[in-house]
Formats: sequence, structure tokens, C-alpha cells
Amino acid sequence: MEPLLPDDRQELEDLATDLVAKANTLAGRLHPVMRASVGDLVRSMNCYYSNLIEGHNTLPIDIDRALNNDLAKEPERRNLQLEARAHIEVQRMIDRGEAPAPALSVDFIIWTHKNFCERLPDELLVVDHPMTKEKIKIVPGELRKDHVKVGFHIPPPPEDLPAFLKRLAEGYSSSHLSKLRKIIGVAASHHRLAWIHPFLDGNGRVTRLLSHALLRELDVGSELWAVSRGLARRGADYKANLQAADEPRRGDLDGRGNLTMAGLIGFCKFFLTTCVDQIDFMAGLLEPQELLRRMEIWTEEETRAKRLPKGSWPVLREAVMAGEYARGSAPALTGYEERQARTVLNALIDKGYLVSPTTRSPVKLGFPTAVVDRWFPRLYQPAN
Repeated sequence: MEPLLPDDRQELEDLATDLVAKANTLAGRLHPVMRASVGDLVRSMNCYYSNLIEGHNTLPIDIDRALNNDLAKEPERRNLQLEARAHIEVQRMIDRGEAPAPALSVDFIIWTHKNFCERLPDELLVVDHPMTKEKIKIVPGELRKDHVKVGFHIPPPPEDLPAFLKRLAEGYSSSHLSKLRKIIGVAASHHRLAWIHPFLDGNGRVTRLLSHALLRELDVGSELWAVSRGLARRGADYKANLQAADEPRRGDLDGRGNLTMAGLIGFCKFFLTTCVDQIDFMAGLLEPQELLRRMEIWTEEETRAKRLPKGSWPVLREAVMAGEYARGSAPALTGYEERQARTVLNALIDKGYLVSPTTRSPVKLGFPTAVVDRWFPRLYQPAN
């Protein structure tokens, strides 16, 4: 699968530099508590788009319900909910630092597949044998034992998978690589892991979770953005660029490895551009004054329709500005007496617009599915 990295290209280094700068700016945009709340929302969004790439259209409301253990009775819909919850739980473990470290390791790749698949229903752990079409059960964390063909690409034979994964882990974690080259390596390793296709099923999801983890390790990725949104929205381009990088070397002017250098450069450019685009998108969405403006308009509409009590806006606004605050602040925020202020606060908590685990806990902003389209327009939008 050589070359592992593109040759030195200024356009790729410029993209990696842009990615670092914009990620740092985005990271400092919100209060840490608010960041964590937005992180839960973005994690669900990441799962939604990762499912879309796999051809599974799981509605945001169904993802939300799955996280609250409210599962549909229809088997197919229920299975997709369990798949979505599995993805979110594994990503949450990665974000909390509970996965093997470093992410560029065979242990991490196998751990990710194992933990994701262990959470799936039995119906989703079966694939057809590529040749005989008999049903094969997927064993969580087990490398495939069969030869496969993915489109026009024939991945390495099963007996060679350990060697390829070892080379992948070692090649992209070299101490000789600069940070910018490692960021470019995140893009390159995304293709190379997909090219290896180490498991019977679940390779795309494991690959995207690895990229997420690598970007976080490099202090570029965060809970505030997800590359899967961009990959899903340009799904045809994503698959075409993956396929182009699968091709063998095209001649003496196309690198010196077994695979095409031009195809790898093209994929890395596509991947890094997608990352920058998604940070730009989230930066615009999370710009505090614009977010407050959208929320205020929505609150006024809900108050006029008598779906929210008067005095709701200053209570919601404080959650954005302060991240969290004590329940006892409600009278000062609303200008109401304590009992009336408590009524406003409790109404917002009951509807999920504010979150407070106990009656004595601080309150922070919540993001129920019903308001996501208004507070964060175009967050869930499958394609251009």
C-alpha cells in the first residue's frame, strides 16, 4: 500500500495549516460547559451522517429516542436506533480517553470494531459470504478470514492483514513526521485503512472513528465539529476519491510505490478541504451573537404562542453566556419573585431546553431535537 504519504505538496501543507488555525479559533469560541453540551449534539450529528454514508437513514428524533432507551417496536427501525446508539457510545468513550492509546495502533482499530459491534443487535451482525452467499456471523473485533472484493478493489488476503495493519500503525506514527505531515497523514491513513478492509463489515465506520480520534490527538479535532458531515454531504465525491486512490501506480511520473501517488494526493486534498469546510460551517453556526439572535427570535415566537412562559429568554440567554448557573439566579435574571421565576425555570427544564440533573444542580442549555433546526439551521442536511 505504498506510498503511505503524499510527497511534499504546498497545497496540502497550506490546508493542514489552515485546519490548525481554524480549529484553535473554534475551540475558544464557547464556554467549556456549553462546549460539552454542544459536543453531545455534534456526536449525534456525526452518527447521523456516518449512518447516511452506510446507506442507513436514521432520523435525528430516532437517535435522540435511542439515547433515552425509547426504542421503536418495528424491528428494522429499532435495529437502526441500536446501531446509532452504539456509534455514539463508542465515540463518547474515545472522547473521554477510554480507548487504547495511541489511536494509531492495531489495538485501537480492533477495540473500535469490537466495542461497536458488541452493541449491535444480532440481525446487524450477519453478512453474505462474498463467493458462496451463505450467511456469515460477524465476530466483534475479529479480522476477516475470507477474501473479499469491494467494487473494483480487491483488498489484501486475510493472512496478510496483521502485517498491513502493523505497517499502517508504524508508518503514520513516525517521530520524524512534523505535526503538519501527521495531519496530512490522518487523511492518507483514512484511505489506507479503508483499502486494507480488515473486517468483514464495519470498516467505513471504524475508519471514520479512527480519523476522529487522530484529529483529537493532534489537537485539531474536537467535540465541536465532525468530518463525517462533510463526507456524507459529498458522498459521491468521497467514494470517487477513495476509489481513485485505490488504483495502481500509473507510470514513472506517479510516484514509486505500488499505488497511485496522484490518487492519494487527490484524496488527501479532498479530505482536508472537507475538514476545513466543516470547521467553517460550525464556526458560523456557533458564533455567539448569531446563535443568541436565532434563539431570541425562536423564544419570542414560542412565548407569543404561549408554549413558553414570559421571562424565558433571559434564562436561556444566561445558559449560553455563562455555560451554567445556579437555580437561585432565576429571580435576578427574570425580575420575577422566586416562585414565579422557579415556574419559568421548571417549564424550560421540563421541555428539555435547560438541563439540570437534580433539583439542586446548576442548569445548562439542552438541545432537544425539536429546536435543533431553529437554533442550528442546516446542521442536519443530507446533501447539497
